[in-house]
Amino acid sequence: MSRFLRASCALSAKTAILAAILPSIAAAQTALPTITVTSPANPSNGPVAPSEGSLTIPTVAEARKEIQQTPGAVAIVTSEELRDQRTATVKDMFDYVPGVWAQPKWGEDARLSIRGSGLSRNFHGRGIQLYMDGIPINTADGYFDLQEIDPTAYRYTEVFRGANALRFGANALGGAINFVVPSGRDASPLAASQDIGAFGYRRIQASSGAAYGPFDYFVTGSYQMQDGYRDHSNGDLLRGSANFGYRISPNVETRFYFNGNNIEQRIPGSVTKASALNAPRTAALNNVLNDWQRNINSNRVANKTTIQLDNTTFEVGAFSTSRHLMHPIFQWLDYDYEDYGGFGRMVDDRLIHGFRNRLVAGVNILNGEIDNKQYQNGVMATKGALLSSSLDKSKNTSAYVENSFYFLPNVAAVAGTQFLNASRQRIDRFLSNGDQSGKTDFNLWSPKFGLLWDIDPTAQVFANISRSAEVPSFGEGSSALAIPFTQIQAQRATTYEIGTRGRRPYVTWDIALYRAEIQNELLCFSNQAATGSCDVLNAGRTVHQGLEVGFGAALVKSMFVMGDNPDTLWAHVAYTWNDFFYDNDPTWGDNALPGAPPHYLRAELVYKHPSGIFFGPNIEWVPQGYYVDAANTLTTDPYALWGLRAGYDKGERLSFYVEGRNLSNKAYIASASTARVANLSSALFEPGTGRAVYAGLKFKW
Repeated sequence: MSRFLRASCALSAKTAILAAILPSIAAAQTALPTITVTSPANPSNGPVAPSEGSLTIPTVAEARKEIQQTPGAVAIVTSEELRDQRTATVKDMFDYVPGVWAQPKWGEDARLSIRGSGLSRNFHGRGIQLYMDGIPINTADGYFDLQEIDPTAYRYTEVFRGANALRFGANALGGAINFVVPSGRDASPLAASQDIGAFGYRRIQASSGAAYGPFDYFVTGSYQMQDGYRDHSNGDLLRGSANFGYRISPNVETRFYFNGNNIEQRIPGSVTKASALNAPRTAALNNVLNDWQRNINSNRVANKTTIQLDNTTFEVGAFSTSRHLMHPIFQWLDYDYEDYGGFGRMVDDRLIHGFRNRLVAGVNILNGEIDNKQYQNGVMATKGALLSSSLDKSKNTSAYVENSFYFLPNVAAVAGTQFLNASRQRIDRFLSNGDQSGKTDFNLWSPKFGLLWDIDPTAQVFANISRSAEVPSFGEGSSALAIPFTQIQAQRATTYEIGTRGRRPYVTWDIALYRAEIQNELLCFSNQAATGSCDVLNAGRTVHQGLEVGFGAALVKSMFVMGDNPDTLWAHVAYTWNDFFYDNDPTWGDNALPGAPPHYLRAELVYKHPSGIFFGPNIEWVPQGYYVDAANTLTTDPYALWGLRAGYDKGERLSFYVEGRNLSNKAYIASASTARVANLSSALFEPGTGRAVYAGLKFKW
């Protein structure tokens, strides 16, 4: 109870601060010149005009209008916001999206968490559903690998935090992220870029897009290689995407998508806290001796067709993914994934007896199987004797419906629900150590209710109460404790959320306050801190709550240049307060959950001249270390990093940048694995990168 009172007081205090700063922000009317909230009130009740762009790939403006129908925390990150910096990882993409914790591990891998999702996932990722143009990146049982994300390929990225990802199904506590490529109707005929930098970093990228009558295409590819900051962290990545669209009629369009990745990456591994801070470039000894790697070949193909009627839009599609993971670590993992599925979605937006009503309904299917073989890993990644073999099958079918009724011209009551039917079946093919076959089924309802108030065309207030669910993967369970994956229950959460967002010519804000009460959270229960791995089982009751604040403002205008296009000094800030804890647990009481910092701040000042020249400093600050074990015995250290970036970008053919990161060469811990109980000899820590300078040149025709 005392923990709850402390948390409630902290929430109240932060709410008071929020109430104090909002009026000044609004009065200043100064922020990022990006999103403009379009009021959905008073829609036309006539036929929908055919789009001049693509029907299957919305433009940035169309995507923003659509996502702002959500009575909860959402965001869009556009390629324009990222082009003036090195953008090689998801951390670079989401640095200024509050609530998203994306910290590098090695190569392109990172710990990606939204509102504390997947904190116990010490390898690969879980707890967030990732998509490329609606094509699942996650495997059918829930895992994802961030190396398959190429930040240079996307026109924009949609972020649905927490339980606000209704359109993507119910199987994710952290929400969903959708990476959207351009179509040929909003892409340059030819573009290319070259990036170089510290620790042998090199990347080249090229793309082409065009439209010819009803046909359009977009193709992009990149090749990246790096020696890596740490020993044994070199990698090569070859990634490509393409889509081809055809406008069958003014209101019907079909599009084919293709994506391929070839990734070769060595793994330096987690080390002790002392090693991470005093010898950050040193790799774990076993990782070097047995040449630990994560190599992935993957291919995705999909089709999506959009049909626009008078007041209704239909989307239908299907996809197939083939993925081969070659992963020598403590054993030599050789996994073949075959996933497939489809989706259908309907949006009906019309006036009913003078009131606007927006109905959204759909279904998602994601099925697949894993041909799972594990071998002994000998010296220098030598594949030895077969140690296990199974065929793992996953099925997921989710259906959802959501209705927004505008009982006032600018206020909507939003009610919806999702239903998820899922199964996990393992067929053991290696019986010398016993039969680990089994099957488990889940049927989960997740209702939602919210309010959405359009204060004016540039500002919104929202509130919601939502349920969410996360089905366990094949990685959960414990052989040491004789608990098979079939005994692990689904993780359920009820989230309460309020917030506001807005975009004006010189100010933007994105603020949310939430509390998620979780049952059966998937957390570490075994004590394998020396290896950085853990067995994941269901906890009792836990709580995730926090405050997410993002804003941008033109602090000063017309310092040296007057007129309609003045020079400006911009401030961009993203602050996240995390309070994640056990709720009266029989073992851990009200201990903090390990794996995420209580406070995280990213901020920058950027001077922009109308000639296209820009420069300014930035900071990343974790003012308080966080626990890495459930017993709350070992923490990371606080840190502050500063950098500078400068360049030229007038939105025309040529642009370039130079960027320095961690210029003080601070030794710090970028991310950490979690354990039940840890000590100073626990190998849980991933050192952050030291001082680095990068430069890039981009050209488009």
